[in-house]
Amino acid sequence: MVSEETTSAPRRTRLGLSERQLAFVLLFIAPALFASNMLTARATHDLFPPVALAFWRWACTLLLLMPFTAAALWQHRAAVRREWRDLLVLGALGMGVCGAFVYIAADTTTATNIGLIYAASPILIVLLARLAYGETLSAHQGVGIALSLVGVITIVCRGDFNQLLGLRFAAGDLWTVGAVCAWAVYAILLQHRPSAMPLMVRFAAIAAGGVLVLLPFTIAEGLSGDLPPLAPSSFITVGFLALVASFGAYQVYALIQRSLGAGPTSLLMYLIPLYNGVLAFLLLGETLEIYHLVGALLVLPGIYLATRKAA
Repeated sequence: MVSEETTSAPRRTRLGLSERQLAFVLLFIAPALFASNMLTARATHDLFPPVALAFWRWACTLLLLMPFTAAALWQHRAAVRREWRDLLVLGALGMGVCGAFVYIAADTTTATNIGLIYAASPILIVLLARLAYGETLSAHQGVGIALSLVGVITIVCRGDFNQLLGLRFAAGDLWTVGAVCAWAVYAILLQHRPSAMPLMVRFAAIAAGGVLVLLPFTIAEGLSGDLPPLAPSSFITVGFLALVASFGAYQVYALIQRSLGAGPTSLLMYLIPLYNGVLAFLLLGETLEIYHLVGALLVLPGIYLATRKAA
């Protein structure tokens, strides 16, 4: 794991890439990791109660992290005590709200609405980063954001922009708005709040904070009679989400954000609907349409422009 320290010379990975170059490569892999959460939720929507799914997903992720971080967490126990408020807030936002709210939203809103609302998250992150921490936004980055946004809208509207006029907001849309706002604040705080802990150690501490926040809500959900079944499919679902959509996705996201900044990194959210469509075609038998190609031709150049540093 790469350390939190910065040096004047670019850090190199074992592949010979600088950390920034590696981050740019991972920018195109991370959306598949995040899309795996949506695909799994869609395939098993009637299997798990939403809060329980978020809780067990992150509880298992924490167990996966312990062999790598338990000793370091003990060594950094003073930092954990000092940063406990940040850890609880980040856990509540990134694991609690972003985890459970989307699962709840899927019961009362459409995938088109959720996709369109989530498409606004990079814009919100860029604005928050600029307002709160003074991150700069160049002209070509603004053009890249606009291109990516149009590409995503093309995808979620299936190439028919008249669908925008007929959108109706249900309760699930409001749950999705809450998740988007939580993700934006999480992304900003993750980069700008100081921490004495290395990347993976801090991630484990944040996951622990998220599990603690989710625990009372999970108990309340279970007492209401909404319990997950004790079946092999339940364990497979939770294990897959913990390993891929949680451990893999959030680690990669944090590495990319540290190298590229909160605004450019947020653009990987634009690729999630595109990746989701391709993976749904390959794994669930859904069809790919021309609007997927049009959206890709807008999103990919947009990401290049938005992440390109000025000379």
